[in-house]
Amino acid sequence: MSPVARKRRGVLTVALFTVFIVVPILEIYVIIQVGQVIGAWWTILLLVADSIFGTWLIKREGGRAWRALRSAIDEARMPARELADGALILVGGTLMLAPGFVTDAFGILLILPFTRPVFRRALAALVARRMALDVTRPGRGPDGPVVRGEVVDDD
Repeated sequence: MSPVARKRRGVLTVALFTVFIVVPILEIYVIIQVGQVIGAWWTILLLVADSIFGTWLIKREGGRAWRALRSAIDEARMPARELADGALILVGGTLMLAPGFVTDAFGILLILPFTRPVFRRALAALVARRMALDVTRPGRGPDGPVVRGEVVDDD
């Protein structure tokens, strides 16, 4: 296994551990702490109200993103910003579906129009880093050495 593949596998393992172990434990801890402060029924009511607010926000911002995407396509321009906004709203909406305060707070940050540009820049940097070729070593491509040559067509 190449060092790059090994690194990716390690990052994936950490990400899955975080998503399936750390986040649920953190959510349970926060729900218990909130429940101890305001009571169980108020905590449940707050979670329901949070879900209703999230649903309204997703519908509102998702509609805006869809209209912006349609506008960009109608104007025949590349809808990079609009696609990034749509992806962030989709991820934020998915986080809003998970019960808990931590994922809801992060989801709301991804959805709100005044905090979304921060995450859009982070998403653009992540995509650019993933798509960048290693140009620090001349004569090397992403899969090994580059062999220069020419194509000869017998026709």
